[in-house]
Amino acid sequence: MQSPSHQSMLVCGKHRLDLSRPLVMGILNTTPDSFSDGGNSYIDQHLSLDLALRRAEQILAEGATIIDVGGESTRPGAAVVSLQQELDRVVPVVEALVNKLDAVVSVDTSTAIVMKESANKGAALINDVRALEREGALEAAAATNLPVCLMHMQGQPATMQNSPAYNDVVIEVCQYLAERVSACLTHGIARERIILDPGFGFGKTLAHNLALLKRLSEIGDSEFPLLVGMSRKSMLAQLLNRAVDERLPGSLALAMLAAQRGAAIIRVHDVAATVDVLKVLAAVEG
Repeated sequence: MQSPSHQSMLVCGKHRLDLSRPLVMGILNTTPDSFSDGGNSYIDQHLSLDLALRRAEQILAEGATIIDVGGESTRPGAAVVSLQQELDRVVPVVEALVNKLDAVVSVDTSTAIVMKESANKGAALINDVRALEREGALEAAAATNLPVCLMHMQGQPATMQNSPAYNDVVIEVCQYLAERVSACLTHGIARERIILDPGFGFGKTLAHNLALLKRLSEIGDSEFPLLVGMSRKSMLAQLLNRAVDERLPGSLALAMLAAQRGAAIIRVHDVAATVDVLKVLAAVEG
């Protein structure tokens, strides 16, 4: 594994996370139309608070450090979610995970009020695919005093995969993220609270995704911790011709490659298998 040059400790509310080795973030969607969960047993689990708690317990037992709770699907063509819908889907789950499991909860949202309400219930991290570009998001994130993850996305979820184009995807992703870091600093969000995500699959072709992975260490100039999410994504369908539920081997390969290139947090659906891969990698290289 590449030795991290970013800070080795991330303060997430009352929790302190050791980033000297890659951490696993387990996905807990509360949406009925997530690209990988929608249409199977995850729907019923995630729309029931009791069953969401059971799934969260499983995620933690399998070795995840962080649980990422999202109430708005960002897959291409996903239905628009109202503010009240997102609040109803996310905030009670955050409160339950914090109070009953003492979990480190990340909130996958771009909405200022959801950020504030989730922080009030004990959320430890804000994970925003729109890099705090929505109205009021920068101010809300700053007010929570929580770490924020800024992700790159070309376009908007509904149309981002229509015809993504770059002159140099790595340079352009770096430029965008540098601009968002600057905006955060201007609004009082300290450098040590910033995490970057190159946004695999968000307005990128397969070639773009592979270039980003190959040059991952260049993102953020290694100053900021990197979060990556490639689990079960369509890049694996293009590479391997596999359905969503057949993408575990490919997802594990991507997780290992990301860890070798310096990723600090790896966001996945399949927690136990990913944790095993990272343990093996640490044993060999650590």
